[in-house]
Amino acid sequence: MAKANPFVAALKRWGASNAELESQERQRVAESSGANKVGDLCDRQQARLRGTISVLTIKPRAGMPWLEAELTDGSGSVTLIWMGRREIPGVVAGRELIVNGRVSCVDGGRRIYNPHYELVAG
Repeated sequence: MAKANPFVAALKRWGASNAELESQERQRVAESSGANKVGDLCDRQQARLRGTISVLTIKPRAGMPWLEAELTDGSGSVTLIWMGRREIPGVVAGRELIVNGRVSCVDGGRRIYNPHYELVAG
């Protein structure tokens, strides 16, 4: 495998937007922890993910609350759904998590229902 030219890599970083740099950093951190990339997930796959919660909402379904969190890792996003929950201490927008669960692809989006989670110290 050929080595990347450090000058070319520096030019790419210099010309990248802040969002692109943040996305690359999230991917690097997730990859270094041994997590799967959200962008590579398939339906029914067991996955370990590391990312940041970008959006947190409560959506009632059939009279029962569902806490939904959008987790991003720089390669894509997945919706984490905890059924019957209104809140989980420590699970807030901007928080970094490590989650484990089975992926479901529904209506073009990825979801994990009732994932096991770890709060990452920040």
